[in-house]
Amino acid sequence: MTTARERFAENPFHVLALPPTATRAEVERAGQKWLAMLEVGVGSARIYPTPVGPRVRTPELVRAAMAELRDPERRLVHELWCPAEDSDPDPDSAPDSDSDSDSDSDSDSAADPDPDFPVLQALAWLR
Repeated sequence: MTTARERFAENPFHVLALPPTATRAEVERAGQKWLAMLEVGVGSARIYPTPVGPRVRTPELVRAAMAELRDPERRLVHELWCPAEDSDPDPDSAPDSDSDSDSDSDSDSAADPDPDFPVLQALAWLR
C-alpha cells in the first residue's frame, strides 16, 4: 500500500520536473526527454527533487507520470496537490521575527491558506 507521503513525492509534475501549468505537449516532451536520458544512463536524470526530499526517477515512473497527466480528471488531482512554481521562498524576503506587524500577520495567515498549495485555497473557499 502506498503512503500519502510517497504519493505526494511521486506527483507526476515532480517526476517530470514540470509546473502544474505545463501544456500537454510540454508533458510529452519532458517525458520523452527523461526516458531518453535514463536510457543512455545520464546520472543527473536518476534523481528528482520533491518537497519531501529527493527521489529516484525510473523509466516506469516517467511512463506512469505521463499516463496520469494525459487523463484530464487525474491531472486535475495532481495539479491541486502540486505546489506553485515559486514555492521556494527567498530567504532574504522573509519578515523579521521581532517585527511589530506580528499580530497582523498572525490573523492574516489564519484566514488565508497557503498560496503554494491550490487545494488548500479551494478547500478554504468551500468553508
